[in-house]
Amino acid sequence: MASVQTDPDAYVTLIASLPSREELFVAKQAPLSRLKLDQRLRVLSDEDSAVLKMIEEALNWRSLSMKVTEKDVINRSRRVLQNVDNETLQQIVRDRLEIRTCVAALRRRAQGQGAPAKETPWGFGRWVDHIARNWTEPTFRLDGVFPWLREANRLMRAGDTIALERLVLEESDKRLRRLSGEHLFDFEAVVIYVLQWSMVDRWSRYNAEVAVRRFDDLTEAGLGRFASLSFEGEG
Repeated sequence: MASVQTDPDAYVTLIASLPSREELFVAKQAPLSRLKLDQRLRVLSDEDSAVLKMIEEALNWRSLSMKVTEKDVINRSRRVLQNVDNETLQQIVRDRLEIRTCVAALRRRAQGQGAPAKETPWGFGRWVDHIARNWTEPTFRLDGVFPWLREANRLMRAGDTIALERLVLEESDKRLRRLSGEHLFDFEAVVIYVLQWSMVDRWSRYNAEVAVRRFDDLTEAGLGRFASLSFEGEG
């Protein structure tokens, strides 16, 4: 499936109309709502819209049904790479899924699971077999490829899910920023913007969820009158 189908001038108009986003961990919310973002994206052709949708669905695991298996996720990711005829977009998908594969391996190991059997569908990308072979090594001997893995392993062992979430998003954001310098007013730039928008939205929602849990903990601790206070604007 070809990705460059929209009138090139439309990319310029679209990118120029999108508000710049704040730094990932500074913004308290996405620069515009998803509804407004989708309205701006209507200038894309049907072909480009379909490609963008495929990429978002492949990377947005939080929206998956509980019935979806790891094998389903892997197969869907492979279909995206087969159908998206664009090297930059393929790189974006591969990079994100390889990061998630590393985190999935850390989580499995932290839960006491052994190395996955070769035929077990559990991860994606070129490092799956390598990780399984080096399962007991703190960073699966991938320090040179993923320097952040050592810190991710420490956070996983410490059970610091918030800091781990931040680390993973930060690494994903770095990769998108590097690519964004090469794509300013093209379809790749649109995809990068949407994925960056999703990360800002995800982190702001994650912070809100943490605030709610913190508030619930205080309530369960019997803090009485404080239970009626609003925490809007926190975190």
